[in-house]
Amino acid sequence: MAAFQFPSRAAFLLAAVSTFVIATGMTGVAHAAPSGKPPALVVTDEPLPQELQNRLYSKPARAQDITMDRVLGNDYYDGGETIVGRKVDSLRNEFFSLQGSVGNLAERLNVLQGQGQAQSAEYYANVATISTQLQSGTTPGNPRLIKRLSVARNSLESLAANVSGLNDLAVEISNAASMSGFLLESVRATYSLSGAVEEDHARLAQLEDTVNNNVVAIERLQNLVNDDITRTVSYLSTERNNLRTLSLAITTGDLFGKSLASRPFSGAQPANFAADGGMGSPMAMAPVGAPRPLVKIRFDKPNVAYEQPVYMAVNEALQRYPNARFELVAVHPTGGNSAESTIESTRARRNAEKVLRSLTQMGLTMDRIDLSYMPSPEAGSSEVHLFIR
Repeated sequence: MAAFQFPSRAAFLLAAVSTFVIATGMTGVAHAAPSGKPPALVVTDEPLPQELQNRLYSKPARAQDITMDRVLGNDYYDGGETIVGRKVDSLRNEFFSLQGSVGNLAERLNVLQGQGQAQSAEYYANVATISTQLQSGTTPGNPRLIKRLSVARNSLESLAANVSGLNDLAVEISNAASMSGFLLESVRATYSLSGAVEEDHARLAQLEDTVNNNVVAIERLQNLVNDDITRTVSYLSTERNNLRTLSLAITTGDLFGKSLASRPFSGAQPANFAADGGMGSPMAMAPVGAPRPLVKIRFDKPNVAYEQPVYMAVNEALQRYPNARFELVAVHPTGGNSAESTIESTRARRNAEKVLRSLTQMGLTMDRIDLSYMPSPEAGSSEVHLFIR
């Protein structure tokens, strides 16, 4: 019996070619076979059709080379828009709007400051004329001086209206600060969104830094407007007292009194606490049984949140003692050399002025607050103590 042999690859190819030729013929036109009989087998030495060659010899094929230029070139950075990219565009538009608002607020502050300077100059020009004439000698009830006094009083009232504009501006700046903080948090939250490309995060980083710079600018505006409000309110209170003194001087024709200090702590005296004085010392060496401060604020870190505790303490004190007076004491450490002690003293007074500003903004008038300062060997940093009388 003869051994069975598997057909070679050539035989399979021949069979495939035969089938294709039977189906299509030499010219690509099918031959009709007699009904009920299979088509005849046609053997030919013609080359395989190109379509069949493409199917038979397509694999294996060489893959394309991946070069550095293809990875770093336009094939990778196609510049397509992403969801995160659209979010970045939206945040940028919000920031540009906020930036324009901040610019308008800064311009309004400059205008109000200019108006305040002009009103102060006009006021002092009239007061200087009155004081000069009183010093040189004049008649009682001089109508010229009375007219000057009226103009000076109007200038002072115009300056009071300027403070109202500064208060409105302070509210708008606070709103801009809140918006800027919200925008900064939104930018930082966008980093965690899925579907971003590298360029989106690069733009986010740039936007984050720009918003941070805007936050600093808004904080600077807040400090400027708050300083202007505090300084002008103190100035108005002082100069109204001076006008009453000048009015009496014009009536009698003689100069009375002296100008009061315009800066809060420029006339402050060292704190003098005694055991029988009704108020205890804030220091550890205070007399036995002396009362403790109503509020003690340690400025041992940036941005000390003291406003709420101070408000609650003062509010409760005024409910119990409606006519109470308060003493604000700037306490500074004494360690180190004289230069360091001077620096700490200045820092303590600035912190006390900050607390004083907060108290006046809460509605406590300056004539109910006494100011003083005191060194303390036990204080590790500048402190501000508030006492009730």
